[in-house]
Amino acid sequence: MSSLRITEIFYSLQGESRTSGLPTVFIRLTGCPLRCQYCDSEYAFHGGTQIALDDIMAQVADFDPSYICVTGGEPLAQPNAKPLMTMLSDAGYKVSIETSGAMDVSEVDPRVEIVMDLKTPDSLEEKRNKMSNLLHLAEKDQIKFVICSRKDYEWARQTIADHNLLSLVGDVLMSPSWGQVNATELADWIVEDNLKVRYQMQLHKLLWADEPGR
Repeated sequence: MSSLRITEIFYSLQGESRTSGLPTVFIRLTGCPLRCQYCDSEYAFHGGTQIALDDIMAQVADFDPSYICVTGGEPLAQPNAKPLMTMLSDAGYKVSIETSGAMDVSEVDPRVEIVMDLKTPDSLEEKRNKMSNLLHLAEKDQIKFVICSRKDYEWARQTIADHNLLSLVGDVLMSPSWGQVNATELADWIVEDNLKVRYQMQLHKLLWADEPGR
C-alpha cells in the first residue's frame, strides 16, 4: 500500500503566498536534503510516521477544508508526494506544494500550484537550485525568495530580471528572513526600486511564533 512519512497534519491559516490568511490543511512530510541556515522546520528532518495515502485523505477530509498545502521538509524528496497531490486534486481540493528549487517539478500534477523557493546566496544552499525547473512553471505558480541580506536582495532582483520571472509566474514573492534582515528595510528597497513583487511576512510567525502545528 502506498504511503508517506508524515511529520504532522494540521489545520491553520496559510501564512505565506497568495492565499495568505485562508484556512488551510497542511500536510508536512518528513525529510529534506537541504540545510538552509534559516530553516524553521528542522523538526521535520527526521522521525515522522508512515501513513497510507488513503488514511491521509481521510484525515484531511475530517477538517472539511477548501485549501491543502503539501509542505516539508522537502515534500518532493518522497516520490509518493506526487500521487497524493493527484488524489487531493481529484477530490476537488485546491492544492499547493511548497518546494525548494532543488527537486524536479516536471511531474507534479498540473492542477497543483507550485510555490518554489529559489535559494539565495545567504541561505547557504544556492548551489542546489535546479534552474531547469523554471521550464515547468506557469502563470498559476509562484516563486519565492527569502531575503537574508542586501546581497540576497540584489541577487534576487538580478535573478528576476535574468529569467524574466515576473512574466513566467503569477506572483514573485519576497520575504525577510526572520530575525536576519529588517522587514521595513526590505519593504523600502522594493518600493525604491519599484520592483513588481509581492512583499510578504510570515503571518503564522506573527500570530504563533514558531509553534509547530500552527
